[in-house]
Amino acid sequence: MTWEELAADVTGHYPLRESKMFGVPCLKRENGKVVACSWRDGGIAVKLVDESMREQALALAGADLFDPGMGRKMREWVHVPATHSAEWLGLVERAIG
Repeated sequence: MTWEELAADVTGHYPLRESKMFGVPCLKRENGKVVACSWRDGGIAVKLVDESMREQALALAGADLFDPGMGRKMREWVHVPATHSAEWLGLVERAIG
């Protein structure tokens, strides 16, 4: 799955809109809160506030807490590499709640 496919699927089923965060495409709720973003390495970052969901995502090979490049990892955000793009839709749906 590509970011474009993910964004089209999610915005077609949920009240989200495409926008930008850190200069990359993202998906935002109606209240402006970001749910997920495409990342420069081809992966995505997804906000998982539920600890058990976050731990499941972090168990994917190559997944890690998201660092947008400032040397500080964001504790509720998980970077999921492109090698796990088949998992992206489910992760974003979990993030939406």
